[in-house]
Amino acid sequence: MSGVVFLGSLLGAIGIGIPIGFALMLSAVALMILLGNLDAQILAQRLVNGADSYPLMAIPFFLIAGELMNAGGLSRRIVHMALALVGHLRGGLGYVVIGTGLLMASLSGSAIADTATLAVMLVPLMRDAGYNMDRATGLMASTGIIAPVIPPSVGFIILGVTANISIIGLFLAGIVPGILMGVSLILAWWFVSKKETAAVRPKVPRRDIPKAIVTAGWALMLPVIILVGLRFGVFTPTEAGVVAAAYALFVGLVVYRELTPKLLYEALLAAGRMTAVIMLLVAASMVTGFMMAISNLPGQLVALLRPFIETPTLLMAMIVLAIFIIGMVLDFAPSITILVPILMPLVNAAGIDPVYFGVIFIMTAAVGMTTPPVGTVLNTVCGISGVRMGSALKGVWPFLLAEMILLVLLVIFPQLVTVPASWLH
Repeated sequence: MSGVVFLGSLLGAIGIGIPIGFALMLSAVALMILLGNLDAQILAQRLVNGADSYPLMAIPFFLIAGELMNAGGLSRRIVHMALALVGHLRGGLGYVVIGTGLLMASLSGSAIADTATLAVMLVPLMRDAGYNMDRATGLMASTGIIAPVIPPSVGFIILGVTANISIIGLFLAGIVPGILMGVSLILAWWFVSKKETAAVRPKVPRRDIPKAIVTAGWALMLPVIILVGLRFGVFTPTEAGVVAAAYALFVGLVVYRELTPKLLYEALLAAGRMTAVIMLLVAASMVTGFMMAISNLPGQLVALLRPFIETPTLLMAMIVLAIFIIGMVLDFAPSITILVPILMPLVNAAGIDPVYFGVIFIMTAAVGMTTPPVGTVLNTVCGISGVRMGSALKGVWPFLLAEMILLVLLVIFPQLVTVPASWLH
């Protein structure tokens, strides 16, 4: 009964247009009423305690760092470096999208911010060169969702806090799967770009390539600083966010001198808005998670799926399928905050490595950001490129298929995640 009340109230609230953060709180209230324990004080306390978390402080700092990189010229220099290296190949701008997306993913950890930056800079170039814009839009969206997988990742921070999993462990475990996502997109683009009739860009003179790499060197140093600092315990993930924001501010103001007071204000405002949305979701999910525990919803789910617990691979396959389906109707952060508290008891009962589960969860939820009807990342690129959603869906499917095949391989062979993670940790 409690499961029906929870899902009914949550989906009903979302269906009538209530924002997801408030819908989560309403579902918690519905469970309180069902249990005969309606107490506004519990609601308020859990809401405040849910946001009062030191690790969550990393989120605003990494978001600020990402906005400052875009405003301060770091992202643009990464694009120019990628153009100099592979822009002259057939389908070269597609490889530029993937390479730039991988590098930017290691800087900010925000899929929407990274994708919007990619699209603003590369959509005009691809359109002028004569690329099929349906495929180009799909490629940019599929590349943008690598951001939550490669550290620093806002998704890993939310999941780590929600499930009490090591955020540093998640960061380090996400490196290889994120790179594999890029490789899968390269293979998919190589296959579909054979149909491209776009003009090939002129090859950059060899003497100019070192200059492009040196110019982007300040941007390329940031992920190295963060990963080395985390790996050797120099700073925590929260402190890494502060380092990233301070570094981006320094480079934008002092080195490149492109970060004006107006751009700084706009960057801080954009980061503040995104932080407010994410923190409300996290805080509301803590209330819902508490009430789900009180009503024994996780225990009911464990009992329902107990036959699959004996086969962890099959259980992970079912979890991936569930996340993918739910990710088609729920955005990225709500998928984490709603599903993780329910699924963790199953993961623990089946003896699945929590870090491995976290990486697979984030990858699957990220893929949902390119699927209708929500598809926030795909919608973002469509808004910038002017491509209709229906046309973009035709262009995104080869890349979506490549990433889903990779997910299947990671479910069948978890060592692809766990072994590199053990080397890096």
